Amino acid sequence: MPAKPKDPTLPIREKASRYPGVDAGTACTQASFKANKKAFLFIGEQGGRYKAMFKLAASMPAAQKLAEKHPDDYQAGKTGWVTARFSAEKPMPKARWSKWLDESYALAVGGKKGKP
Repeated sequence: MPAKPKDPTLPIREKASRYPGVDAGTACTQASFKANKKAFLFIGEQGGRYKAMFKLAASMPAAQKLAEKHPDDYQAGKTGWVTARFSAEKPMPKARWSKWLDESYALAVGGKKGKP
């Protein structure tokens, strides 16, 4: 029996949980991370793929371009939320999720345009 691929959301969840003042919980069927009672990350598995949602400001133009180029993998909403879908075989690039996570957290704690 083949081994189950490693969950690519674990490093994202671990980093999110290390920020100061974070409350981790669940929303519907996914994990949620909040700071100052504001959500900055929703993450989980859906339809055989993994999904992560980040609140963005400064990175939104780049995220919108990604969504146009790769609509099956990224969606950029009008309210500042970006959804990334990925798999264990093709995870979200670390540099991207790390930057987006930092920005999303900074927005939740009151940073201007996602800058702490």
